[in-house]
Order: sequence, then structure tokens, then C-alpha cells
Amino acid sequence: MTEVRAKKSLGQHFLTDLNIARKICDSLAVGNTDTPDDVLEVGCGMGVLTQFLLQRSDITTYGAEIDGESVEYLHTHYPAFAPRLIEGDFLKMNLAERFPQGVRIIGNFPYNISSQIFFKIIENRDIVPECVGMIQREVAIRIAEPPGSREYGILSVLLQAWYDIDYLFTVSEKVFNPPPKVKSAVIRLRRNQTAHLACDEVLFVRVVKASFGQRRKMLRNSLRSVFGNFGGAEHPLFNARAEQLGIDDFVQLTNWVSQHANI
Repeated sequence: MTEVRAKKSLGQHFLTDLNIARKICDSLAVGNTDTPDDVLEVGCGMGVLTQFLLQRSDITTYGAEIDGESVEYLHTHYPAFAPRLIEGDFLKMNLAERFPQGVRIIGNFPYNISSQIFFKIIENRDIVPECVGMIQREVAIRIAEPPGSREYGILSVLLQAWYDIDYLFTVSEKVFNPPPKVKSAVIRLRRNQTAHLACDEVLFVRVVKASFGQRRKMLRNSLRSVFGNFGGAEHPLFNARAEQLGIDDFVQLTNWVSQHANI
């Protein structure tokens, strides 16, 4: 097999620039430990990132690949890597079971599931200390934006609650085969010092999602449409819009909702 056909159904766009591939792999920080850290590459494709990850002595590289054709290619070209290549859907993997000591995530993420990948990372935040991902540029901007920006949204809040976000660099559409219609960007997430939020974290996620559910409206309307009218009670932030609130504001709002909503 000389190469893998890019499949539109899987959102595949294979990176062809080796310098960018190396730069992405070098962006994975990894702590100074005596034993190599486990790293999981999501969507290995034809191994353009894999080859550089395998050169690093400070990590043990695993792969998650849903495309059988790519799996066959990787088995042929990287036989030593084959035992650590997991054929299947990353979104359905039990990461805590496979990597109880923790795992760092890296990859050229398919555009059509990049948000789902990040939601899975949020769910597994206690075992995922770092993630480096290449995604659609506008999604990268949205994730990294501070409060007050039009792009600031659900993913921004949830990721920034538990991770420090670095927008690393933009990638031209010309270095992919086939080229996507938009530019890409590489971002890095590193787990922050927040072990637990000062509120019910499950409710926090619900409040954030509800707040942005009608983002053009004031929080009063957005939250009441999901949680009811709170017995007529008013919160000082009700006249604000979701994109104006920081993490601490959402924590405060979550505690208030827990006291005033019938949930």
C-alpha cells in the first residue's frame, strides 16, 4: 500500500509538510520524569506525526485510528508501533481504563469531531494533563478567546475552567492533501491548578450550556428557558449576556441556580 485515500466521511485531510509535523510534535511539553509519559495520537493517518513522536525518548506513543486502511498502512510502515495502535473510535474509548496513570493527547483532529474530542478531554481532565491539537482555525480562536469576545462560547468556558490555553500557530490550507477550505491552527491545553470548581461541576456545565443556548439574549431569558423562573428571584448578572462572564462568574451563577431552581 503506497498511501491512504482521504475519506470525506471521516473528515480526513492529511498533513504533507514535515516541518509543521515536527513543530506540532515538539509543542508537546511533557514533564521531566524518570519514566516516559504515555501519549495518545488521535487519528494517525499515514503517520506524519507518528514518525516524530516515535523518535522521542520521553514519551511512549499510542495511536487511536478508526480507519482500517490507515491501520493497515501503519502496520506495514511502522511495525514496531503496531502493538500500541488501537483500532477504533477515540470518542468511545475508556481512557481511564486504558491509561490509569494518565495520558497526553495529540493529533491532527478531524474538523467534524474536534469539539467532541475536546468535550471528551474535559470529561477526562483528571487524567489528561496536556493536549496539542490541530483544528479548524476559527474553533481554535474560539477556544482561546477571553470573555467579552463574540467568539467566546461554551468550549471556551469549559476548557478554560480546567486548562491553560495557548494558541500556538496558524497552518495554511495548502499543506494538506486534500486541502481543506479553511485555515487550521495548533493549540495547546495544559491542565491548570484548579482541582475542583467551587460549585457543583455537573450543574456548572449545564448552566454554561444553557447560558449560551440563546447567546443573543440576556442571561435571565436563557437560564429561565432551561431552569424555570427561579420563583421570580433575580441574580445581579441576569442583565448580562453569556459572553461577558468569566469562569468565576459562572461558578457564582451555578451556586445561585442550585439554590433557586427546582432541580
